[in-house]
Amino acid sequence: MAKLSFRSVTKLFFIAVTLLIHVVLFATVNFYFPHYDVTHITGVEVKRVDKDGPITKANPADGPTRDVYYIYTQNPENDKVMVYRNEDTRWGFPFYFKFNSADLQARAQSFAVDKKSVQVKYYGWRLVMFDEFRNMTSMKEVDQNATAAWPIASYVLYFLLLITLFLSIQFIRGWFDSEE
Repeated sequence: MAKLSFRSVTKLFFIAVTLLIHVVLFATVNFYFPHYDVTHITGVEVKRVDKDGPITKANPADGPTRDVYYIYTQNPENDKVMVYRNEDTRWGFPFYFKFNSADLQARAQSFAVDKKSVQVKYYGWRLVMFDEFRNMTSMKEVDQNATAAWPIASYVLYFLLLITLFLSIQFIRGWFDSEE
């Protein structure tokens, strides 16, 4: 078995760090950039929450509270249900400058009553274990057999990240291999 030299271990360390940085960047793009789904809205709800989550008997309010809107959907193709949070981003990060969550909630209620297909635009992940929901930023009515729009900005950034990953690894390999 060949013994690894210090240079080989260092080169592998730099490649691993580069991979880790790019994985974090890929996850950041996937979380914060918009995605689209075509679905049916089945209901809406408003919950009073504080920093610990929804206020219940088991979790009484212990600080400032706010209303959070939730929109319930069901995919017409596979009957998969999904819950979206509908919360304003205002001037904060991520910069969607969303101020119309109450209006979006009213439109969602209208779509739920009419049982129309809608395309929702959202960001974030649905993490059941952590009670995290995707945040819906907009919706529009579409045909029954419409397909979801493609997140072109995400695809462009994924491509750029792949190029920077390739170039970074080539730079690291060239840097270490040229000195041997």
